[in-house]
Amino acid sequence: MRRKTRVVDVGGIKIGGGNPISIQSMCNTDTRDVESTVKQIMQLEEAGCEIIRVAVPDMEAAEAIASIKKQIHIPLVADIHFDYRLALECIKNGIDKVRINPGNIGDRSRVKLVADAAKANGVPIRIGVNGGSLEKRLVEKYGGATAEALVESALGHVAILDELNFSDIVVSIKMSNVPVMLDAYRRFSEVSDIPLHIGVTESGTERMGTIKSSVGIGALIAEGIGDTMRVSLTADPVNEIYVARDILRVLGERNDGIEFVSCPTCGRTQIDLISIANEVEKRLQNCRKNIKVAVMGCVVNGPGEARDADIGLAGGCGEGLIFKKGEILRKVPENMLVDELIKEIDKL
Repeated sequence: MRRKTRVVDVGGIKIGGGNPISIQSMCNTDTRDVESTVKQIMQLEEAGCEIIRVAVPDMEAAEAIASIKKQIHIPLVADIHFDYRLALECIKNGIDKVRINPGNIGDRSRVKLVADAAKANGVPIRIGVNGGSLEKRLVEKYGGATAEALVESALGHVAILDELNFSDIVVSIKMSNVPVMLDAYRRFSEVSDIPLHIGVTESGTERMGTIKSSVGIGALIAEGIGDTMRVSLTADPVNEIYVARDILRVLGERNDGIEFVSCPTCGRTQIDLISIANEVEKRLQNCRKNIKVAVMGCVVNGPGEARDADIGLAGGCGEGLIFKKGEILRKVPENMLVDELIKEIDKL
């Protein structure tokens, strides 16, 4: 059962309150380069990204927000550190959410300026606590970036906004250490109804980052924790979206795409099943049909073993079968298996 949280509206996407877990990513382009940033956002949109964040390191980047907003179709988030003036400029230019920690932007008057501008324009604030940038006093108090330290930091930032009667908040508490990250999110969810943006920060390359993110994010979602998510990879951001969608589908949170199954191969396999499986998966990456596709290595047992698949193929010696719900449709040469399978999927 999903944890009950308050609802925060980010440019029309509702986070929390039992709404679908939204998928986020972050551009790795220079935000001041509007053309390149918009191009990447369009690619992310096509892959299924629902909220996109950009870095705002200076005023030129903040001014570029207006131009970027006009050319994209999903909510835009500004990632800001320390400088409250950048937040004000982004809000003026139509940003949908600001990621900034109120405890790091100076005295109360500056925080109030940001909170007042955000409230007047319906712009939520994401408080983003990160183990690598935890306050020095908390590191010293707890002897490191512990779960307790991360939660105390998050609650401290929340308290500042609470005092200013600003409640349109989302919180993230990220660590590269998965057990600590899990502990922190669990602790926070016990004491607050603020929606949570979940993820494993600095998770690594596509391979290791996918593993760490799947374990960390997947465990939280399975426990009902998490309202929006980002898979962080040292890779093309588009790949973050594919992994995020797969995590949600595996956990039953989404049904807007292919469930792909394939056998691990064995000594009976007589076709290049690994290459075939990879090709099928690649060609179906952007398919949003809610179907199960099987790629099996044995013409004898394959169709039966994958009987619950909507469509599939099973390889033999230089040829294979296309089958549907376990029933054989036809036999085709090995070099035509993928194309014939895709044709059948297009008919569904």
